[in-house]
Amino acid sequence: MTTNNDHYNEAELLASYFPETANNSELLQQKLTDVQQIEQALQTLMALCGQNDNNPDLDKTPFRVVKAFLEYTSGYREDPTAHLEKVFDIQQNDPIIVKDIEFYSMCEHHFAPFFGVAHVAYLPDQKVTGLSKIARVVEGYARRFQVQERLTNQIADAIDTVLQPKGVMVAIEAKHLCVSSRGAKKEQAQTFTLASRGAYIKDSQLRSEFMTAIK
Repeated sequence: MTTNNDHYNEAELLASYFPETANNSELLQQKLTDVQQIEQALQTLMALCGQNDNNPDLDKTPFRVVKAFLEYTSGYREDPTAHLEKVFDIQQNDPIIVKDIEFYSMCEHHFAPFFGVAHVAYLPDQKVTGLSKIARVVEGYARRFQVQERLTNQIADAIDTVLQPKGVMVAIEAKHLCVSSRGAKKEQAQTFTLASRGAYIKDSQLRSEFMTAIK
């Protein structure tokens, strides 16, 4: 389905997401074949769903879907923990809380989006990282096929492992389209998950401070 229009060119798309294909023709051809097979499968899926008329507006839809999924899953092509390696020599005895970090992810069960906000707190020991780095960690793990429970724990584990703080707590509030737009079809339903490490597991005052701060 390659076209002369660079905007819909599979090779250009792959080069932007997989730079290693630039000097590896065999790898590029393998991925081109994968993309073309996926596009054909998407055409079959559209027909199965009832889209059988010749609608020119849908000609490029399979390509757009592939492109969108590569963007949705960009977190697979990075190590989110690397964002935490930049630390500062700052004495901080109280918790650092970054709240309302917006994220968008993809449910691994139905390939339906789920989205919301993450709240992250850590009680430093010796290492303090930049505030934006916490948001980048959330983004790196969210941009994958996910379940909310795993996402919450991955963020907590990354901060706990790299920064080695006295404690970590992560909360995620999200709306799942696989719940609101299909199945149970509960449009207002939201899911809230928590993950605690270190001092946040046993210190009820720390947990209470965190829950109050994110309200």
